[in-house]
This record gives sequence, C-alpha cells and structure tokens, in this order.
Amino acid sequence: MEITMHFFFNLSLIMIILFFALVWSGKNKNFSISRWSSLFWCSVLLWSCFQFSYHPTPSISMDLRELPVLIGGLYLGIGPMLSIIVIVIRGFYGLDSGFFSNIALYLPLAFFFWRIYPWFWKQRPYRRVVFSISLGLVLSLLTLACLEFMNLNINRFDAYFAYLVVPPLGITMISVTSEFVIRTFHLQNKLIKSGKLEVVEQMGAAISHEIRNPLTAAKGFVQLLLEDPKTTTKHIDYLSIISQELDLAEQVIKDYLTFSKPSLEKVEPIHVMEELTLIVKMLKPTSNQYSVDIITQLEKAGYLVGDRQKFQQCFFNVIKNGIESMPRGGQLSIKTKSDQRNLTIIVKDNGVGMTKEQLDRLGEPYYSTKGSKGTGLGMMVVYSIVRAMNGIIRVQSEVGVGTTFRFIFPSK
Repeated sequence: MEITMHFFFNLSLIMIILFFALVWSGKNKNFSISRWSSLFWCSVLLWSCFQFSYHPTPSISMDLRELPVLIGGLYLGIGPMLSIIVIVIRGFYGLDSGFFSNIALYLPLAFFFWRIYPWFWKQRPYRRVVFSISLGLVLSLLTLACLEFMNLNINRFDAYFAYLVVPPLGITMISVTSEFVIRTFHLQNKLIKSGKLEVVEQMGAAISHEIRNPLTAAKGFVQLLLEDPKTTTKHIDYLSIISQELDLAEQVIKDYLTFSKPSLEKVEPIHVMEELTLIVKMLKPTSNQYSVDIITQLEKAGYLVGDRQKFQQCFFNVIKNGIESMPRGGQLSIKTKSDQRNLTIIVKDNGVGMTKEQLDRLGEPYYSTKGSKGTGLGMMVVYSIVRAMNGIIRVQSEVGVGTTFRFIFPSK
C-alpha cells in the first residue's frame, strides 16, 4: 500500500497548509482572502503535492494535485490559473508522457472551472459539497484511466484504493470545513449588524420623539401666520418655504420611527398589483425626469397581509433608488410571481450597479451608495419593513450592468 501511504501523507500536508492559510485569513477584519493570496496558497499546496509524489516510473508522478485545483476552482474561482500552474510545474519534471497527460486533463478543466464557477455558488451548501465530491471522483477515474492506458507495472489494488478513497475523503473534509467557515462568517456578520441596528434603533426612537414635539409646534405657528390676513406676500413666500422644509424634516423623523419601530401598526390584506401600480404613478414625474422607462409585469392574484402604508413606503424607496441609479436614462422592470407558499416581487434596473463591498454593506446604518448625497436611511427603512413583514431580500448587482432586488414574502 505504498501509493496509499504517499497519498495520506500528501493529504496531511494539504490540511496543515490549509490550516495556516485559514489562520492567516482570519486576521483580516472581513475574513477575506484576495485572489492573489488564494493563488499563492494553492500554488504552495500544488508544490507540496509534486514534491512528495509517488514515482512508479521516472516519468509518472502520482499525488493529490487535483485537490487544490478542484477546491480552488470551485470555492475560490481560480481554477483556470491553477490548471495552467499544474501544467507548468509538471513541465519542470520533464516533457514526457506524464506531462502530455497533464495537458490533456487540465486544459479542458481550465475551461470547465471558468464556466462552472458562477453556477456552483448559486447552489445550496449541501449540493456544493456533493458536487465537489462527485467531481473529485470523476477526476480520480480519469486519472486511473490514463494509468491503465499507460499499462504501468503497479499494484492495481493499491492504486485504485488510493485514488478512489483518499481524494474523495480529502475533498469531503475540505469542502465541509469551507462551508462551515462560510456559514460561521455569515452568522458573525449578522450578529455584528444586529448589534449596530439595535443601537441605531434605540437612538433613533429617542431622538425622533424629542424632535417631533417642537417640530409640531413650529408647524402649527407657521400655519397660523400663513392664515393671518396681516401677513404680507413676501412673508407668505418665506413661510411657505419654512413649511416645506418642516414637512421634509417630519418625513425624515417618520422614517426614523419606522426604522426604530418596524412592527406593523395596521395589518390588512394588500393587493400587490394595485399598490405597485399606484407607486409607479407617483414616481412617473421622477422617471420622466431621468428618462427611465418603467415596465411592469404584475400578476392580478397577488395578495399579502401587512401594513399598506409601510408597504408603499418600502417599494417607493426601492423603485426611486433604481430610477436615480440611471442618470442617463434606462429601463426599470417590476415583476411579481407567486406560488402556494411565497409571493416574489422583482425590481430590476440597468443602472450603475454596485460592487461586492457595497452589496455587503447595503442596509447598514448610515451607509449610502450615493456618497455625500445620501444618508442610507431609505434602505435601512426598506430592510426594517421587509423584516417586519417576515420577508427576505436578495440582491444581485454588477457594476455597469445593473441591480436586481428580489423580495420574497410568505403569501396569505
């Protein structure tokens, strides 16, 4: 069982190096690892595989090189580069039959990983693990087929056991660990965000109540002065401006109260098509100003149970943001679809889009993609209302392509 012993030694080295890579990555605040760092660590893994490989003949190297390529290709998106690195490293050991076998196997893999990576991350964690293990078995079988074609004088049972047991075992350990780390990181981020939101909610509620009382009094006196027949035309103009600004301030306070108290005040059936149609009509002047066409595909039979006013406030903010993300014009689509369990509302624009960092911070207190022009309060309110209605928000965005908001509510 000489081959199997070499493979288990290879696997031990891989796990040790991955442990150090994990510790190193954990030093970053966002627990991230750049593409170049990923490439470095995977290259170290490949070098260790080649360095301690089993050589039944001078031209044949048997090791676990497919593990770093597979994990790096599926989980880190660097499969094409790693496939090329495998071929280059193997070239240093001689341009023989083994080298050309590597070319025949890993060049198609480079293209495969390039195509499969986006699809892979759309799958659920369990399916990602199963797919990784299945792909590892396929690679092992292809490698065994190449060895059979070369008709090497090796222990067949040892070779088959090594390739059909050790790589799937290693892939299972690494992929399950990766999914656990990813889930832990997401939970950690949620806890941090929840802590921030709790502080902002308490502060917002306290400040809003304190400001609203004098603001109401100021609005009352402005109204009295506007109705006074002794007030001159010039003063009426000034008072009208003051009244408009007070209304704007009251709306901001209302947003803060909605965010700090996301509970639904009035629960009633909401006809989604009617409400979204009303919101589109309200935003028609804004869409004309930005030369944005709004296209709707709304199902007539879509109903939710919630607060109608807050539902309008939520989607008013989202659709308005979508329109403002297209300063040179564009198209915004609103679509609804429902089944027995959920009702989904999709708002899609082809505006400026967002980076991954912006997506991760969307809905955080005081964070706005508009820079100094925005406060982030609008999206904070959106997330707060959707949570209160037991909904889920999923956002996809690409810079220069656009953004898609997907709201999933339990249908009633």
